Amino acid sequence: MSVITPPPDLLRQQDPQMADVLAGEAQRQATSLQLIAAENFTSPAVLAALGSALANKYAEGYPGNRYHGGCEYADLAERTAAERARALFGVEHANVQPHSGSAAVLAAYAALLRPGDTVLAMGLAYGGHLTHGSPANFSGRWFDFVGYGVDAETGLIDYPQVQQLARAHRPKAIVCGSISYPRHPEYSVFREIADEVGAYLIADAAHPIGLVAGGAAPSPVPYADVVCATTHKVLRGPRGGMILCGAEFAERIDRAVFPFTQGGAQMHTIAAKAVAFGEAARPAFTTYAHRVVANARVLAEALTGHGFAVTTGGTDTHLITADPAPLGLDGPTARGRLAAAGIVLDTCALPYGDQRGIRLGSAAVTTQGMREPEMERIAALFTAALQGEPAKTRAEVADLAHSFPPYGG
Repeated sequence: MSVITPPPDLLRQQDPQMADVLAGEAQRQATSLQLIAAENFTSPAVLAALGSALANKYAEGYPGNRYHGGCEYADLAERTAAERARALFGVEHANVQPHSGSAAVLAAYAALLRPGDTVLAMGLAYGGHLTHGSPANFSGRWFDFVGYGVDAETGLIDYPQVQQLARAHRPKAIVCGSISYPRHPEYSVFREIADEVGAYLIADAAHPIGLVAGGAAPSPVPYADVVCATTHKVLRGPRGGMILCGAEFAERIDRAVFPFTQGGAQMHTIAAKAVAFGEAARPAFTTYAHRVVANARVLAEALTGHGFAVTTGGTDTHLITADPAPLGLDGPTARGRLAAAGIVLDTCALPYGDQRGIRLGSAAVTTQGMREPEMERIAALFTAALQGEPAKTRAEVADLAHSFPPYGG
C-alpha cells in the first residue's frame, strides 16, 4: 500500500483551510489507535474509486432504466457491484444503492411493513441500534417495537424470551442484529421463531457482514428474508449500505430503496463498493477476517487480565464490550482518558445496569498488520492510560501506531 499523501497542491492553493483539516485527520489516524468497532481503513483502490469521475454522475433509477442520460459506465459499475455482492454472499439479489446501514434498514421496513406494525428487535439497552425502535428515530415513530434482551448472568441472547415475546405480540417482523453483541446470533433459532408466528425475519448484519464475507462468521443469508448491512466496518469498503435478499423480495426491496426512500445513487460510492467486494473475494481477505477474530479474542482476554469485566466472557467477532467499573471508572470517563492517550473507542449500554461501558473492535488495527502480541500491548496501554499516565502513554501509543502505518511506508 502507498503512504497517506498530503492534500494535493491544488487543494492547498484553493482552500488551505480544508487542506489543513484533511492533513490533520490523516495525521490523527496515523498517530493514534483506531479501535472504534464500526471503523476500518479502506484500501487505496477503494479511495481511488471514491475520488473518481463517477462522483460527477447523476444516475437515478437502476441499470438499464435510468432517469438521466450518459449512464453507460454508471450502469456497468452498479451491475459489477451487485454481481460481486451476490457471488460473495451467495444470494439471489443485492441492492447496492443504500447510502448507509440505516438507509438499508429503512428500505427493508418500507418493503415489508406498514406504519403501526409490530416489530420485535433487540432492546436498545441491550445493544439494539437506533433503527430498532429508538423513539428519536423513524423506526420508533412509525412502528410498534417490542424489545428482547439478554440473559442476566451470561449476557447471551435470551432465546426463550424472544419466543415468548413473539407468541405474545405476534410481530410482523423480527429483527436480529446488534451494535454491541460480541457473539454470533443463532439465525436458525430466529428463523424457527419467525416461522412459528408468521413474521418476516430481517437480519441487521452491519457489524458481522465483513466476517461473513471472509468465512469467519456464520451467514444470515440462508435464514433471513432480508439482510441489511453496511459496506464499511470489517468489510473495508466505503461508508454505505446494501440489502441482500432472495428473488421473492427483490422487486419490493428495489422499489423501497428507489424511489421510496432515496433519490439518486452515489455512483462513485457504488464503484468503491464494487472494488471492496472484489477485494473481499480474495484469499487474503479470508486470512484477514480470521485474524480479526483471533486478535479480538486475545485483546478481550488481555483486558480481562487487566481488571475489565468483559461482557459474555469474551467474543466470537471483532467486537468487545467491557465494563471498567472494577477499575473504579464508568464508560464515558474511561473513554475520555483513553482518548487523551490516543486510544479511540466508543461507549455502549451495558445489560442490566444504568452505567455505560466501552465498546471497541479489532478490525482497523488488524488491517494495519497488528497481531496477538500487539493486542496484549494495547491492553497494557489501556491500564496505563486509565491509571493516570496519559502523556507517557500517548507517546507509547504513537510509537505503536508508527510501527504499523495504515497505508505502509
